[in-house]
Amino acid sequence: MRIVITGAAGALGRELVAALAGEDVQALSHTALEVTDRRAVLDCLDSLRPDVVVHQAAWTDVDGCEREPDRAFRVNALGSLNVADASSHQGAHLLYLSSDLVFDGHKDGAYHEWDRTGPLQVYGRSKLAGEHACPPGSTIVRTSWLCGRRGRNMVRSVLALASEHETFGFVADQLGCPTMVGDLAGMIRHLIGERLPGIFHVTNQGEASRYELARAVMELAGHDPDRVHPIELAAYESAVASRPVNARLDNMALRLSGIGLLPPWRESLAHLVGELLGMREG
Repeated sequence: MRIVITGAAGALGRELVAALAGEDVQALSHTALEVTDRRAVLDCLDSLRPDVVVHQAAWTDVDGCEREPDRAFRVNALGSLNVADASSHQGAHLLYLSSDLVFDGHKDGAYHEWDRTGPLQVYGRSKLAGEHACPPGSTIVRTSWLCGRRGRNMVRSVLALASEHETFGFVADQLGCPTMVGDLAGMIRHLIGERLPGIFHVTNQGEASRYELARAVMELAGHDPDRVHPIELAAYESAVASRPVNARLDNMALRLSGIGLLPPWRESLAHLVGELLGMREG
């Protein structure tokens, strides 16, 4: 397969390149392909002639999107429409990476793929617009709370805070599904290999609050988890955009399709923390 990855310079993009070893992968960073430029996107895919396009380029600053809604929709909605249109012109299968924030969080249980959407903030609305831009037959992957070896993510933040502060707090009254980008990249490889259409929720198994996740990171890193204290989502003063209290995703479509689910988040987190500590020591 010839596979084009947009937004490939980020943490997930780099994991995808590794997961797709052996394929003809064209990894395009933001500077290599500006998805808001329709002509540039059409010309790029016309020259590369991909079989598959993995579109994960996005503006993911949730609070920034709330401050600049036009920019959010330009990148996440219009940019996705450009990529979707160019993919269709090439007859390429499109996989679009979406978010748990397309839901409002009011449901009692975890959200499955057929639940009604209702984003609370500009970011979620712009990502949902990107979903709607995908042509029939596309694969849409919704995921949440990404953690990995690179980039800004909660696991790396907790390890940094542990070295800089005696105590620190994380939100305890919001539930979600932590997802390790290495595991996610492996599932994306499977989905594009099978050209599976439809929406798929892809997360590691199990749920947690950010407080529980932070405590688990501390324990795995050999720190006292009691150094982390709980705070309420309503008191999260730095947040401009609303976050759903319930951000849990049920991987129902994978389960019903007979596809093996990702490992429990605690199991994969242990591997990730070990890798990060090893990178520090190295």
